[in-house]
Amino acid sequence: MNEKTTDLLHKLVSDRIVPGVSYTMIHKEEEQSEVFGKRQLEPSLQELLPDLKYDVASLTKVVGTTTVILKLVDEGRLAFDDKVIKYLPNFFDGRVTIRHLLTHTSGITGYIKNRNELSAQELLKALYTLHVGPTFENEVVYTDIGMIFLGLIIEKFYKRPVQRVITEVVLKPLNLNNSTFIPLKNECVPTEITKKRGLIQGVVHDPKAYILQQHCGSAGLFMTIKDLAKFTKWLLSESTSRTFFKTDIVNELFKDQTPTHNLGRTYGWDLRDNQANEVCIYHTGYTGTFILIDKKQQDALIVLTNRVHPHTPNDEFLLRRDQIIDEYLGEKEI
Repeated sequence: MNEKTTDLLHKLVSDRIVPGVSYTMIHKEEEQSEVFGKRQLEPSLQELLPDLKYDVASLTKVVGTTTVILKLVDEGRLAFDDKVIKYLPNFFDGRVTIRHLLTHTSGITGYIKNRNELSAQELLKALYTLHVGPTFENEVVYTDIGMIFLGLIIEKFYKRPVQRVITEVVLKPLNLNNSTFIPLKNECVPTEITKKRGLIQGVVHDPKAYILQQHCGSAGLFMTIKDLAKFTKWLLSESTSRTFFKTDIVNELFKDQTPTHNLGRTYGWDLRDNQANEVCIYHTGYTGTFILIDKKQQDALIVLTNRVHPHTPNDEFLLRRDQIIDEYLGEKEI
């Protein structure tokens, strides 16, 4: 399946861009999966095995936080164009809506001094000192902050930490039984080795998520390739609305939902076009994860790597990732 794309995935390991790769390609009823390369390069060499959990980083945003927000909208408890200040009275700008946060068009900007040294309480307080800049509504500026605020809004509805909500509302009902925010260390593929934290394994890599812990809606989830494929097939399924949502809200993901409807993002997800100019949803994670879903053609590409191991930066991976997506979109059957 998709021979050229498969070859590029293998070259990520053979060219030593990443230690190892776990991927799945889906095309209608067909599925192709492989796990190859190393789990760990330092301090010792370890083979990559099937069923290991990856720190999926920002895929947490779309698997978890976005799905919970969609559920709240689907149930009529929340609206995309509700003002954030309605749910977070201390929020700093009355113009910003749920839609702005989901589509990264809020324009939130500013500087938090010593951000990575703050306690969770200090960091949450500091978030309210930010402001909205000139890109408001007219540009997509990708940021974690919007999803953290969405997590805080979710906590207002459910009266418990957002990561617990994601577990109860998304992971358990969808039988994503090997996905968790609190994995066992030996079940996980390690990420970066840093002076401050040593070998990061089984603990979230992202600094803000590391501080906020269960109150973070932007990162923190650990998943296996099988569970991510299961989530993807759930989104592809025509029965999704009947089994989880009351409406066909999933179809709204495959449209530009920015305020101007021409900035190339939907609720939570980025957008890409296939050869037939049909919309696919796409998202990446800093640790080396990415997923692309084409509902119209009923296919998807899911890739998990630990590109930050043993050290960052790894800019070559970003170039290769874009090449893989371009190849996949050009090669897959239409």
